[in-house]
Amino acid sequence: MPRSIWNGTITFGMVNVPVKLYSATESKTVHFHEVHVRDGSRIEHRRVCSKEDKEVPYDDIVKGYEVSPGKYVVLESDEVKAAAGDRGKVLHIEEFVEVSDIDTVFFEKTYFVGSRDDEDAYRLLHEALRRSGRAGIGRFTFHDREYLVAVRALDDVLALHTMRYADEVVGDDDLDVDRPSRKPSKQEVQMAARLIESLQRDFDPAEFEDTYREAVLDLIKRKAAGKEIDLGAQEEPEHGDDLMAALEASVGS
Repeated sequence: MPRSIWNGTITFGMVNVPVKLYSATESKTVHFHEVHVRDGSRIEHRRVCSKEDKEVPYDDIVKGYEVSPGKYVVLESDEVKAAAGDRGKVLHIEEFVEVSDIDTVFFEKTYFVGSRDDEDAYRLLHEALRRSGRAGIGRFTFHDREYLVAVRALDDVLALHTMRYADEVVGDDDLDVDRPSRKPSKQEVQMAARLIESLQRDFDPAEFEDTYREAVLDLIKRKAAGKEIDLGAQEEPEHGDDLMAALEASVGS
């Protein structure tokens, strides 16, 4: 059973909901270690004092903020936690918004929220959010960082999405991209709509697998068995000049 990673209270109005936070996702990424190419030994990274040029025990390392070149203000762990105020244990919902009004670019990571001690208050919040189609927007401090979050009903539990602040999202005006020289024709738009319609499905995430990860694991298995690896060729699809012909071919295929 997954262990909770944060215990606290969600508040809205005068209602307090004791909760536990659980990770909703787990990474399946293939992780590599750094290895010395000559003898195959794993590389170690040691913590070394830049002044004494000696390895430093972990217990002798503290957090410091550089206020000027080479000068640091050292903060104790308790002092960092104190800066959070009550947000280290309390998530205040400040407003409720339509879930559909939140652009997905703001979502960062998802957690499950479980009940702790007060099932009635938890179910009240869950049912109110489910029926209204809204999410509660608030802030709390987690792992020495304040997060903007959205809390919503997801099936039979509450889900919490950490969100990016507005100044963390890059605007399209800042991108170095070519602007369209012309608008697509009415016929092109209609043909593109037909193509989209032909590919429409009910979304089922179980239908999609990480084929790249599987290919890497298979490559590792084959190389460990001493088999020769065919690097193959990586080529981009050719970009044709006739957009309408490409659309017609796609719809007809």
